Amino acid sequence: MCGIAGFFGTAPRSAQTAAAMLAALRQRGPDAQHAVTWDRDFHRGDGPAHHALLHARLAIIDPRPEADQPMSNDDQSVWLCYNGEVYGWGADAAELRRQGYAFRTRSDTEFILRGYEAWGIDRLLPKLRGMFAFALLDLRHRKLYLVRDRLGEKPLVYAHGDAGLAFGSLVRAVLPWLPPERRGFDADAIDAYLAHRYIPAPMTVFSAIRRLENGHLLEYDIARNTVQKRRYWAPQPAAGDWRELLDEAVELRTVADRPLGIFLSGGIDSSLVACRLAARGHRELRSFSAAFPGSALDESADAAAFAADCGLPNTAISIPGSIAADFARIVADLDEPFADPSSFPTWYLAGATSASVKVVLGGDGGDELFGGYKRIAKHLRGAWRGGLRLPLPIMPSTSAKGASKWFAELGLDWQSAYALRFSGCTPGQRAFLQPQRPLRRAPWWRAPDTTENSPLKQLLAWDYANYLPEYILRKADLVTLCHGLELRAPLLDHRFVEAVLALPDAQRFTRPAKRLLADACPRLAPLFGRPKRGFNPPLAGWLRDDLASRFRGLGRRLQTLSDGQLDESAVDALAARYGREDSLAEQVLQLLILDESLAQLRALAQANHA
Repeated sequence: MCGIAGFFGTAPRSAQTAAAMLAALRQRGPDAQHAVTWDRDFHRGDGPAHHALLHARLAIIDPRPEADQPMSNDDQSVWLCYNGEVYGWGADAAELRRQGYAFRTRSDTEFILRGYEAWGIDRLLPKLRGMFAFALLDLRHRKLYLVRDRLGEKPLVYAHGDAGLAFGSLVRAVLPWLPPERRGFDADAIDAYLAHRYIPAPMTVFSAIRRLENGHLLEYDIARNTVQKRRYWAPQPAAGDWRELLDEAVELRTVADRPLGIFLSGGIDSSLVACRLAARGHRELRSFSAAFPGSALDESADAAAFAADCGLPNTAISIPGSIAADFARIVADLDEPFADPSSFPTWYLAGATSASVKVVLGGDGGDELFGGYKRIAKHLRGAWRGGLRLPLPIMPSTSAKGASKWFAELGLDWQSAYALRFSGCTPGQRAFLQPQRPLRRAPWWRAPDTTENSPLKQLLAWDYANYLPEYILRKADLVTLCHGLELRAPLLDHRFVEAVLALPDAQRFTRPAKRLLADACPRLAPLFGRPKRGFNPPLAGWLRDDLASRFRGLGRRLQTLSDGQLDESAVDALAARYGREDSLAEQVLQLLILDESLAQLRALAQANHA
């Protein structure tokens, strides 16, 4: 796991620009940081640079300096800047060796580099099994390829304009390259954040910075300064034994040259991974669970019992009762406005875990595969509506309840309305907070490419295009790598996913959800009788105590930071209502995070590195 960045431009940039971009990545790659820079004609140099590749390394496979990046081929005509892990590439590497390619390292980085030399980008990508975001520079053809993995485990953002192109793992790593006049916030992105708790791809909080969607490739012609984006993968069913592929996916993700563990909650998905690890003999691996002492949300005892049943050592990590001292840092580590409440306990869990291991396996992906979210069953009740819409008026309101949410859902077709099932501020609240902005009824989610006739599969396609890559997986990446911890998700192995997609609906979709998984782990049977609790912190207490001081002047600050998009009196009125109505806790948290995030980003934007 690593952080990557770079730029290719028509004018030289100062050494401070590259240094600021690399500094933004340092937490993601604490083991080594390197920069390779060129002049306009791609002659290497140390002064002001037209072009650069930047890398911060968390060394997991072959931690020797020989495997550091950016990495080049023998004549330095092809360069790779890569974040992620690719698994099961040994047989393909052996074939490359037979063809005469000499490997200097044991790293998957070099496999990608040699694979591109031998096969080109289109034949290489199908051979990559794992999680990745990379920039591959081919100086022979003056081309740069930016690639993001199939399911979206690794992030990749970029900026393109007359001055060239820049990219990075983080928004904050691209920002120093932009000229000051292009560092403005995107008003649509702020509205999208209010609607969804995060900013969906391809948007970011800055209008000049875009996010590459999962399963996509961006080809940049350096000489012409043009970009072409295309999708190279979409979820499709493929025949295979899902049990064998699950075990294979788990086993492949145990390969590491650094200490390995597992995140274990009381839920089905992480318990399944733990069960299969134990069954395959990995009983030395430590499991780590979050504990909320004295809270009904605490699942650490269930996790410890399951770990003991599997024979795995377990460590319960107590989540602090106070977050005031860490709030600003956590918001910074989330890169841009992002308001998943579970980010906070996961951040603490990752920080404590990283003191013991550098790689953990997790259970992300199971709900999207097997329809495990409660909101899916609720929304399916209205599938009869199809494309029927009833555009009823939406009145501005501070309330999280009432008719406005129902009216908003009826104003959209049934599929599009699914986004409202997991939303931040209601349409009425957004209209209230932004009185000068016309209300957008449609979600900011990206419509999936699907021809599914099944209503359930249609909803899951929306999750695969939006909620999974840009909410669940973005959070997982950000709050682990900021502590120098690599998170691997076996249930997101694309071959396992494709095999599950090929199952008959009656086998894949059960009530309770995921009953099929007991075939791979009978120990899961007692878990199906428990209610799904999620991974939620004691938010009300944090807002009442730790973050109370942040309410003072909140409306004024947000009106200023948003250039008047959010109204001061409206923000303060909604915050005041929270004091009387606990159901507004998540919306208030959104506003507090937006305030801190925009303030940090504006300060960074005002620093002139270019």
